Amino acid sequence: MASSLTKDSPSAPAGPEKTFFGHPRGLATLFMTEMWERFSFYGMRALLTIYLISGGPDASKGLQGGGLGMDLATTTAIYSIYLSMVYLLALPGGWLGDRLWGPRKTVTIAASTIMLGHLTLALPGTGSFFAGLALVALGSGLLKANISTMVGHLYDGPNDPRRDGGFTIFYMGINIGAFLAPLIIGTVGETYNWHLGFALAAVGMGIGLIMFLLGTKHLSPESSRVPTPLSREERVTWLRKGMTWLLIAAVFYGAVGLSGNFTLNWAMVPLTLAGIVIPAAVLIRIKRDKELSATEQTKMSGYIWFFVAAAVFWMIYDQGGSTVQAFGTTKAAGELFGLGFPSSWYQSLNPVFIMALAPVFAWFWLWLSRRGQEPSTVVKFAAGLFFVGVSFFFFLIPLAMAADGTLVSPMWLVGIYLIQTVGELCVSPVGLSVTTKMAPAKYASQIMGVWFLAVTAGDSVTGLLSIGGVDLGKTGVVALEALLASLAGLAVFMYRRKVRALMGDIH
Repeated sequence: MASSLTKDSPSAPAGPEKTFFGHPRGLATLFMTEMWERFSFYGMRALLTIYLISGGPDASKGLQGGGLGMDLATTTAIYSIYLSMVYLLALPGGWLGDRLWGPRKTVTIAASTIMLGHLTLALPGTGSFFAGLALVALGSGLLKANISTMVGHLYDGPNDPRRDGGFTIFYMGINIGAFLAPLIIGTVGETYNWHLGFALAAVGMGIGLIMFLLGTKHLSPESSRVPTPLSREERVTWLRKGMTWLLIAAVFYGAVGLSGNFTLNWAMVPLTLAGIVIPAAVLIRIKRDKELSATEQTKMSGYIWFFVAAAVFWMIYDQGGSTVQAFGTTKAAGELFGLGFPSSWYQSLNPVFIMALAPVFAWFWLWLSRRGQEPSTVVKFAAGLFFVGVSFFFFLIPLAMAADGTLVSPMWLVGIYLIQTVGELCVSPVGLSVTTKMAPAKYASQIMGVWFLAVTAGDSVTGLLSIGGVDLGKTGVVALEALLASLAGLAVFMYRRKVRALMGDIH
């Protein structure tokens, strides 16, 4: 990336400040840190489903052995719970950055935790697998909540004309890392050795951590500040509460374990329930806050529509890494145009589609806006739900073709991921924008964590269904999910005037 550094004024006589594509030099540090973190995150995620089913009843004959040999229902539950915890932990991650460590120190701790998690995953054994998965989820939640805040610190307030461009460049780092990871980590892990693949994810995060530490001098001093530090009394109170709950959990699970009754469900069921109850409790707490003005209360009522719609969207969309990935691994041909490839490469499709289509969507919305025809936020959300529903209706075709054991063309998977990406571009950036616009002033710094809770809720529902024995890869279930998303999109569209009225001056 050194070649991309430019100078603001090449003819200046004395040491002009270096910039990164015209942006503060610290953006390069955060860009590279996030790119390598996403490389490690998406690389491990590309292996996760395949590793869990390897050696199990739902694995294809040609798949490398040495995995955990789980059935598809358990695999889907673990995958969904893992993702839901990543987004749930973004909420306490933001709190730790705001109250205890500051964003810069929190990111350092987060990256170290992620690297340790991947190294633990590189060790054989079921115990090390779950310990590593927990560490990666914890570190990812801590980092996710703070690194974007640090990007904002590089600019002179929200009105800095470079700010939006800076976040766009940062977003490209995410997708570059996500695109490369399955091609490298996925190939090594799926083709040669699972644990070597996990070790490569640790190397990626290690590179990101080193680049972050070397580049901290270019970051804003604001990133080291703790915005609202805990008082001594608050520290003692929080420590006491944390130790109390930790002790209760240790005693309870110790007793279950010693009784010989412990199964995986003893851990998975509480986590899925927490992933549904906590988002609902947070929304209820904000909605019932008497300090909010009448206008803010009304906007929160409107925001709940978006939140529920987003939860339905992510419930289906995130199965691209579990249900759809498992289908691609076991029911799709392992070659295209005569060239063989590991099934983990399917996870590179979404980021490459994002990079290709995001500029097109940005141009398209602007083109419609200039003509006074740009769809409202509500209509865009309805379209996103519709497209994710269509992706699962489309999924029904290869499911039917593979029913007799026929291996379908990988192009069916390409089509599913393409349609889902179109839906994502209607929901994700729009949801981020509407979240910041509709946030009550009191919760302005916490609201992004609330938005992430929609992902937690959606994935937790998926996990709960899998734990309950629902086969999410069955034709009837896929059809029901497709219908659910389509009906949710239709409901949002039909009530668009009511939702827009609740949004007040936000459109």
